[in-house]
Amino acid sequence: MNYRHSFHAGNSADVVKHSLLIALVRALQLKEGALTLIDTHAGCGLYDLGGEQAQRTGEAAQGVMRVFADPHPLLDDYRAAVQAVNVGAEPKLYPGSPQVLAQLLRPQDALILNEKHPEDASSLRGAMRGTPAAVHERDAYELWLAMLPTRTARGVVVVDPPYEQTDERARITATLAAAHRKWAHGVTVIWYPLKDRTTHQQWKNKLRNLRIPKMLVVEHWLYDEDQPGIYNGAGLFIVNPPYAFTQALPPLLEALRATLAPDGHRGAIMADWLDRDGQ
Repeated sequence: MNYRHSFHAGNSADVVKHSLLIALVRALQLKEGALTLIDTHAGCGLYDLGGEQAQRTGEAAQGVMRVFADPHPLLDDYRAAVQAVNVGAEPKLYPGSPQVLAQLLRPQDALILNEKHPEDASSLRGAMRGTPAAVHERDAYELWLAMLPTRTARGVVVVDPPYEQTDERARITATLAAAHRKWAHGVTVIWYPLKDRTTHQQWKNKLRNLRIPKMLVVEHWLYDEDQPGIYNGAGLFIVNPPYAFTQALPPLLEALRATLAPDGHRGAIMADWLDRDGQ
């Protein structure tokens, strides 16, 4: 599956991913200690929802536009992050994870962004001008390990690849295992698309075999029954999520499910610990 950010900006997966990222970072910031935020596959940073690539899929209509049309109060922080890069009531631009994370920075925090694709890296530098973000143009998995342990005592690594390569999941699994050995207490967020349950279950089994003690799985399935051969939703693996985040998660997930459910479907969104999930 090729999941270039620019084709899918503002879709349901972005809404879930960015809503949860905001909640996660805010929970970590309940403590004053500095955070290092690292985005390994940063993309362009900012996307034109009226642009050719976004318009080709039209996915924002079932994502960010639904949130703005049905303003559930638990999604206020997400809406504010999108509104921050827009003028007017309806969003024309969509902030990628780098922009969302930059908005959350406190003076003591640091933001490290990486994008290997040369054109996207150039766009990213432009989008992040005026922010304190450091931008790299390196192999994502090499950078992931090179930046660990973070210079600050606490940190978050966001791994959000396009899944263009057939070995993407294998590289994530191997790099996560190595990263956990170097940085066992760190928080890692891994985004993934959901296409078919069999492939996904095989990957979950491989990640479970890593025996990482605290790995939360959040899965958002759009349809009541799988739609063969198409995008069915997305999820996040979150290593070492803070207690304040997990405690506040159930009502936020329900708000996301209700807002994003396609017409005629209830959809499902759930969270469980990987080592307790025997499915």
